Amino acid sequence: MERILIIEDEKDVNQLLAQTLQGNGYETVSARNGLDGICELQSQRFDMVLLDLMLPFKSGDEVLKEIRKDSDIPVIVISAKDLVGTKIDLLTLGADDYITKPFDLGEVTARVISNLRRYHKKEQNKQLSYKELTLDTESKTLAVNGAALELTAKEYGIMELFLQSPSKVFSKSYLYETIWGYEYLGDENVIKTHISNLRSKLKNYSETEYIETVWGLGYRLAK
Repeated sequence: MERILIIEDEKDVNQLLAQTLQGNGYETVSARNGLDGICELQSQRFDMVLLDLMLPFKSGDEVLKEIRKDSDIPVIVISAKDLVGTKIDLLTLGADDYITKPFDLGEVTARVISNLRRYHKKEQNKQLSYKELTLDTESKTLAVNGAALELTAKEYGIMELFLQSPSKVFSKSYLYETIWGYEYLGDENVIKTHISNLRSKLKNYSETEYIETVWGLGYRLAK
C-alpha cells in the first residue's frame, strides 16, 4: 500500500485529506508542524508528501529543501498562497505540483494518482536491461548475470548511452562529445581503447558479444 505523509497544521484540513486518501486506498500519516514532518520522513518510508507552506516551527519551503537533500519522492504543495511567483519558487525548489486552497477533494485525489504514477514510472526507468545486462542509473552500476562490473566513469557513461537506445548507432564523435564533453577532433584512439576495455570486461562474465562495430558509422549494442 502506498504511504502518504500529510504535513498540515490545520487539524480539520489534515483529517479531511487523510480520510479522503484512506478512502482511495492509501495509508496516511499526519504531522501538524514542519519539525514533526521532517522527523516522520527520517524515521519512515513514504511514497509522497502533501505539504502546507504556513507551518509552525519550520516552514513548508524549508521542509521541501530538507526533503530534496536526499529524496526525490513526489511533493504536492497545498497552500492558500495563490501568487504565481510563489508557485514558481516552490516548483523551482523541487515541488512536483501545487494546489491552492480552498481545494476540491476530487482534484487532490486526481493529482495524487497522477504524480504517483509518474514517480513509479521514473523508478522503473532507473533500471535498464538488455539480455544479461542490468544497469542501475541511480547507483551507477552495471551487472552481467547479477555480477557487478568495475567500470570507470567514462565506461559507465558509454554503457548507459547504449542501454538507453539499444538499436541506435553511436558515432565516435557523438560518444566523445557526450561522454567527455569536448569537441571531437578526430582522435579515435580514446574511444577505441574504452570500447576495447568494455568488451574485455564483459567477456569475463559472458560469452555474449555486447558491443558491435558498425563500420564507417560507430558502435551499438550487438543484436
